[in-house]
Amino acid sequence: MSAPRLGSIESGGTKFVCLVGSAPDRIEAETRFPTGEPGPTLARAIAFFQETAASTGPLDAVGIASFGPLELRPGHAKFGHLAATPKPGWSGVDVAGPIAAALGVPVGINTDVNGAALGEGRWGAAKGLDTYVYLTVGTGIGGGAVIGGKVVNGLVHTEMGHLSVPRVAGDAFPGSCPFHGDCWEGMAGGEAMGARWGVPAEELTGDALREALRLEAAYLAAGLRNIIYTTAPQRIVIGGGVAVLPGLFPLLRAELAAVLGGYPGLPEHAAEDFVVPARLGRLAGPAGGLVLADSAAAAAAAAAARPRPDDGPSGGPDA
Repeated sequence: MSAPRLGSIESGGTKFVCLVGSAPDRIEAETRFPTGEPGPTLARAIAFFQETAASTGPLDAVGIASFGPLELRPGHAKFGHLAATPKPGWSGVDVAGPIAAALGVPVGINTDVNGAALGEGRWGAAKGLDTYVYLTVGTGIGGGAVIGGKVVNGLVHTEMGHLSVPRVAGDAFPGSCPFHGDCWEGMAGGEAMGARWGVPAEELTGDALREALRLEAAYLAAGLRNIIYTTAPQRIVIGGGVAVLPGLFPLLRAELAAVLGGYPGLPEHAAEDFVVPARLGRLAGPAGGLVLADSAAAAAAAAAARPRPDDGPSGGPDA
């Protein structure tokens, strides 16, 4: 059997990335465009896949790694819809339905950070592992936990950025989260760093950069301690713009060792390959879309192969 032809959408708050391929290094076609109003934006994504299918062959499935919050409970009437999102005009929008209806293929959907987690697990820094956490530290903080090979979703998807973290002694910054003030995202996200220092994190230099890195490592380590104790990951992968600040990872590893305090004393927690940078970069989300599409195609094939209730033992109609 030939490999399925997969479409992927990374649906971001500022841009859409659509591609057709089977892996990050096997991309046949790709387009990027700004996220505008829902109808025209989704129509533009659909047109890309229709045009690509017309020229190179039909798709078997599409995966969507979307900004959220999303309704992801299977069987829910609003599955694949956005909930109350800060993106103007997008609250309540059905993201998955129009794609499936227009293209006539199975569609898988999850959050952008969960998608990135799946992409890093198949092709990136968590390859070969089945229990790990992907964290993005960009404008805000988001995290996806993969446990036993499956992304954790329940009543809602995980919202790790809103964990509570202890305030660093002497830090008077109130925090930037509009919901919680000094939660993890409010103290350590890129927006928080910009508000704290008056310039974007990537523009910091000299003493300001050193102090920013000290605080960032302390807050990230505090949040990671919560994650380590609750999900028991084999590895933590960190992506996003803040994660590329020079010198962050050695400071973070040292701070994490300190806040773990020797408990439970696993040598793996002190290893350099326990907390690592993401490997896929800008393709993490689109790669996740490919994983979601692959899973949707496999699920559809499995469903088609199951005997129907009116099938007899040999697969034909009952006599």
